[in-house]
Amino acid sequence: MRNADVYVYRTPVWVRSYASCVGKKENEGPLGGRFDVFTEDDRFGQETWEQAERQMVLTSLGRAVEKAHLDKGDVGCVLGGDLLNQCVSTSFAVRELGSRFFGLYGACSTMAESLVLGAALIDAGLEDTALCTASSHFCTAERQYRFPLEYGGQRPPTAQWTATASGTVLLSREKTGRVAVTKGLCGRIFDPGVTDGANMGAAMAQAAFESLRAYFGSTGERPSDFDLIVTGDLASVGRELVLELAKDDGLPLGSNYTDCGLLLYDRDRQDVHAGGSGCGCSAAVLCGYLLPELEKGTFRKVLFAGTGALLSPLTTNQGESIPGICHVVCLEVM
Repeated sequence: MRNADVYVYRTPVWVRSYASCVGKKENEGPLGGRFDVFTEDDRFGQETWEQAERQMVLTSLGRAVEKAHLDKGDVGCVLGGDLLNQCVSTSFAVRELGSRFFGLYGACSTMAESLVLGAALIDAGLEDTALCTASSHFCTAERQYRFPLEYGGQRPPTAQWTATASGTVLLSREKTGRVAVTKGLCGRIFDPGVTDGANMGAAMAQAAFESLRAYFGSTGERPSDFDLIVTGDLASVGRELVLELAKDDGLPLGSNYTDCGLLLYDRDRQDVHAGGSGCGCSAAVLCGYLLPELEKGTFRKVLFAGTGALLSPLTTNQGESIPGICHVVCLEVM
């Protein structure tokens, strides 16, 4: 059922299991020790960074299936993507599962996008289960979007650190836990005209605000109804812009609003400039922190708003501005 901009699922779509796999830097942050798998070697035993990201995706997918006590052949379909051209990290990893596959690209919003669509497939009766996944790797993203690490380029204060991380959520029609996806919003593209590829928080902030405003306007819910509202990944620059836009609009975002790019790293101890980014950042925070805290009852209701900067090296080199998008998922303890 659609309520204006929001999909209201007819019955709750249950989170059956979830898993996260991160690199060394991510496990040294504030959420260290909460992830299913971490490594001291960001190559994950592989020869290239790209193969390492593929292995990271395969690890989080496999662990989520294992935690659900399923065989890989039991999974209905996989929805997911990453930052690399043609989403090769995800597609090469899913090749090992043999599952039906929807390859998605929403930049850093991909985890939320996969949840919105995965829940819709289950709600429509087309699938019984769906694996929703997203990943990124600092070294693969630097090579594709900026410069190889050997270049040693200077990063401005607005720059964000692409997380080496992957997260996977297994959704199910059958109730097997306490947490459910109850609503989802498919975002619209907004372009505030930012052309600086090192200031993605500013590029995505309007999309985040517009999607949050649309969600609350459609549902009649208030920000205070949620224990936590989490965007990802705007980091410090984008979060402040969202707060300014919300204040000007009269939308009362309060102390329960934060961002995955600020949760994954300790900006005082770790040199990540404005904070974290990358598809894997919000995916790892969701699977390593938000869902476990919902299961424990620390949170009862969380609004997870994935934000994406829809740029490529080609468009930025041509001087194009950076469009932003934000997909929203309501997670509730039922």
